Amino acid sequence: MASRRRPFSTAAIAAATVVLGACATPGPTRDPDGPTPARPASATSEPAPAAVGDLVIAAMTFLDQPYQAGGQSAETGFDCSGFTRYVFGQALGIELPRSVQEQAQAPMLRPVASRDALQAGDLVFFNTQQRTFSHVGIYLGDGRFIHAPRTGTQIRTESISAAYWSRRYTGARRAVVIAANP
Repeated sequence: MASRRRPFSTAAIAAATVVLGACATPGPTRDPDGPTPARPASATSEPAPAAVGDLVIAAMTFLDQPYQAGGQSAETGFDCSGFTRYVFGQALGIELPRSVQEQAQAPMLRPVASRDALQAGDLVFFNTQQRTFSHVGIYLGDGRFIHAPRTGTQIRTESISAAYWSRRYTGARRAVVIAANP
């Protein structure tokens, strides 16, 4: 069966551009009278900007794909945790567990202190079925996240501050990535 991926829409490209612009970091500055400063050779718990950009772009390629209960591939469609698992695997090489509850407790993810501390690429969790962790999406930045909502809908972006999602927000997790120094 052929992949159900659709080409980028203008809105998807615009949204990814805004998010990626927020992810950009300036490189080291060069003093004309001295050597280029070295970047510190240390591990960080923040995903590298390029990795976050890859994650956001990978997620955005699935906009408007139909929701599929139990789905976990581009060929069969996705449910919420199948979507996050697939995108994290493809973009970051991180194999997330299958269920929302397991993703919320995964050792390769660490809690995000507050909603104000959210960064593009964070997994955001919601209580939609009387369970603390019953729905998951990927935070895109600028108050938006992407997710596979439910049967009869498609993968889409929404505002995390919309009344429905704001009331049901239960936390976020961030991937622990070792940043390679160039």
